[in-house]
Amino acid sequence: MIDGIIFDLDGTLWDSTGVCAKAWNHAVEKATGKNPGFTAATLKAQFGKLVPVIAANLFPKESTKRQLELMDLCVEEEHRQLRLTPGALYPGLEDTLKTLQEKYPLFIVSNSQAGYIELFLEDFDFHHYFKDHLCAGDTNLPKNENITIIKEKHHLEACVYVGDTNGDHDASLKSGTPFIHAAYGFEKVANPDGVIKSFSDLLTVVENF
Repeated sequence: MIDGIIFDLDGTLWDSTGVCAKAWNHAVEKATGKNPGFTAATLKAQFGKLVPVIAANLFPKESTKRQLELMDLCVEEEHRQLRLTPGALYPGLEDTLKTLQEKYPLFIVSNSQAGYIELFLEDFDFHHYFKDHLCAGDTNLPKNENITIIKEKHHLEACVYVGDTNGDHDASLKSGTPFIHAAYGFEKVANPDGVIKSFSDLLTVVENF
């Protein structure tokens, strides 16, 4: 029996890429005079990566310093827009969280910037569902190390990680954590330890661990 569930955020708990694309386009156009034409699909291919990697991928012609400056502007505008228009929760998410938290402690570990998980929790008043959370922006560490920090801090010996990308799968492997693939998310993943086609599938899938 598992003793905890750690979740990725983007592509697993919600999809904010549509709102974020509009925010990032606005921020870049304001800074450069040119609209980069980012779409939800553009960001789905990037979300889950560390912020410096996203910056390099989206602004390859800029210096590293300028890439990060533009990303800071994008993130600032993103947070402003997400407070006005939250990302979309996946169907059945809150009802499933209510049921899961009665049996398991729940956590979030993301590669996001600092403040992003808090924004998600505030937008939907979800603080009470999650025991703790951690992100790359908090620690400057990759996801696998942040998963390990959460496991050690909360004495988790048989937890699972739920995510939607190959990066999530890799982080799970490196941290010695079984991986459940959220197949409704952003990427296809080969050979996960479990698969959910909808968020509510977790209610039965976790019983097999």
